[in-house]
Amino acid sequence: MPYLYRAAGPQKHPVPKDARITHSSGQSFEQLRQECVQKGVLFEDADFPANSSSLFYSERPQIPFVWKRPGFWQHSEWLDVVIDDRLPTFRDRLIFLHSADHSEFWSALLEKAYAKLNGSYEALKGGSTIEAMEDFTGGVAETFATKEAPENFYEILEKALKRGSLVGCSIDIRNAAESEARTPFGLIKGHAYSVTGIDQVNFRGQKMELIRVRNPWGQAEWNGSWSDSSSEWCSVGPAEQKRLCHTALDDGEFWMAFRDFKAHFDKVEICNLTPDALEEDALHKWEVTVHQGSWVRGSTAGGCRNFLDTFWTNPQIKLSLTEKDEGQDDCTFLVALMQKDRRKLKRFGADMLTIGYAIYQSPGKDEHLNKDFFRYNPSQARSKTFINLREVSDRFKLPPGEYILIPSTFEPHQEADFCLRIFSEKKAITQDMDGDVDIDLPEPPKPTPTGQETEEELQFRALFEQVAGEDMEVTAEELEYVLNAVLQKKKDLQFKKLSLISCKNIISLMDTSGNGKLEFGEFTVFWDKLKKWTNLFLQFDTDKSGTMSSYELRSALKAAGFQLSHHLLQLIVLRYADEGLQLGFDDFLNCLVRLENASRVFQALSTKNKDEEFIHLNINEFINLTMNI
Repeated sequence: MPYLYRAAGPQKHPVPKDARITHSSGQSFEQLRQECVQKGVLFEDADFPANSSSLFYSERPQIPFVWKRPGFWQHSEWLDVVIDDRLPTFRDRLIFLHSADHSEFWSALLEKAYAKLNGSYEALKGGSTIEAMEDFTGGVAETFATKEAPENFYEILEKALKRGSLVGCSIDIRNAAESEARTPFGLIKGHAYSVTGIDQVNFRGQKMELIRVRNPWGQAEWNGSWSDSSSEWCSVGPAEQKRLCHTALDDGEFWMAFRDFKAHFDKVEICNLTPDALEEDALHKWEVTVHQGSWVRGSTAGGCRNFLDTFWTNPQIKLSLTEKDEGQDDCTFLVALMQKDRRKLKRFGADMLTIGYAIYQSPGKDEHLNKDFFRYNPSQARSKTFINLREVSDRFKLPPGEYILIPSTFEPHQEADFCLRIFSEKKAITQDMDGDVDIDLPEPPKPTPTGQETEEELQFRALFEQVAGEDMEVTAEELEYVLNAVLQKKKDLQFKKLSLISCKNIISLMDTSGNGKLEFGEFTVFWDKLKKWTNLFLQFDTDKSGTMSSYELRSALKAAGFQLSHHLLQLIVLRYADEGLQLGFDDFLNCLVRLENASRVFQALSTKNKDEEFIHLNINEFINLTMNI
């Protein structure tokens, strides 16, 4: 699965004018329109052609579609989606979304742009209303179960509608057979309704709470109390009915008592254009930070806390809450975790993953937390549940301090891109704990002067003379022979034969004289490294299988002096781990040699060109470049 590489760390909250161009030509809507005007032609979109591939990804059309012309924010960034105006029809009628007025096409064109964004019309089938709400507004969602809603739920909905929030509601289904089934009261199960109003009327001397709901089908309405033609309206005067826009038309929109609404509907979804607390009266300006990331099998797809051995490998974001809310002892913030492009990937068999997150008190270290931390420290807060929705969001209040936020899938080894948005009432500082690269390699030991060598060192010199021959220098071929002979005798290492190329890389790392061979001093330094690397490998071979899990690689590399970004770690796992996410010692050795070579070259270039504008790459980008070669 491809993953879009982005710079690490928080990103500026996007606005529509910064929309990223998505058309394959690289042109924006205005540029494409200008080109068509100059050529005098109507636009035809090659990216989303007018054929069956844009309609379905898993089936053939059941009827002959005819495409006719009538006469976005996603994943925390605004997207410039360009379409032509050809629409799928059958017998001169639009097949999918359409207005009651057959000469009105804006909704069908908007649907086509959304279908293009997700890969096909079929990809829009099913799912949660809140997805579309967020995609068309850039807002943030909150979900309420009506049977468990707070006591002031009426006031929450009233405030949401007054602020222009989008509100949807639905009735849960227990199985596929219940989908679109009609209840005795005229409601459709599994159907996406919208809430369009909330008000009170005087009814027989008492205030009656009402809510107005709309079925987007434009028909099939509630038939209980306060429905269009119910007797309750006879007790309401004409002026009051006019104020409430009450009509007895079968247009899909209807009023119902709020108590009936809570009894018959199961879920309410609110998309706030700003995440202001609906429970409070005062409006607040929220600070927003965005983190884009990936769960990649073998390196950063660690699963939830149930899987302790891998949980710690998930991406980690440090959140610093520095200012209390006005008149409060705590800091309010909202965390929204979204998995990306799952609809677009449906055609490849991808489903929504079960996702969530946990929040821990930071121990004060600016580094990726290891397994032992999570073994002994409980979370301070977490998402209400792990669930297979596109986005999971919750509101929290915690004391000022530093916290580590860990987004994850429920099961380990599951891959996806994600977008994490953090909204805070006061300014909060966030830091990606996996974005920095730090190289801390020990200085090589100084050679022991001749005549002061120990018995072990004298034996090692004799071994070198035996390998090197008369010229007292080890070539790549000689190094290949001796390393394979020595390492294959180690029963506690799973080892494949080292190649000549690998040995040439080792010589490139250790050869300070530039003659392409290893002299005794260079060979001694390398042999010392080899012993340390062997001990590290055995230390992190936790199950004593002779191989190392790719999830332990981060710790092993750090112990060797390499703190790597999650992106570099992903590249290394892809290059060196096998299908079972295991590394043999030869893979580990090749990886360390390549990393040391890259860091040494970067250091040399940086030193040489420190006063010139020759090198603009940082160490992360440079190693990323060399690991891709």
